[in-house]
Amino acid sequence: MAITLEQAKGLRHGDVLHHNTDRNADGTCQRWRVASEVKTWKNDASRVQISIRWGLKTWGVLTEKDLGIVHPASECTRLK
Repeated sequence: MAITLEQAKGLRHGDVLHHNTDRNADGTCQRWRVASEVKTWKNDASRVQISIRWGLKTWGVLTEKDLGIVHPASECTRLK
């Protein structure tokens, strides 16, 4: 239940991803929002960089190596 490279390239600012292992206190998946436009490379189609935000002040970056730790919010099975 991970996001694919093609799904990652199709993400837009404000889209929501859920973390596969990190949970909130109520047991639901931690929500990560796409914070800016997804960066791709013309000379290497297998690379992608996604700026994300979660919580109040926490920012991070996902790369093609990290796509296995998130899944789209629409495919989440842990919603309450």
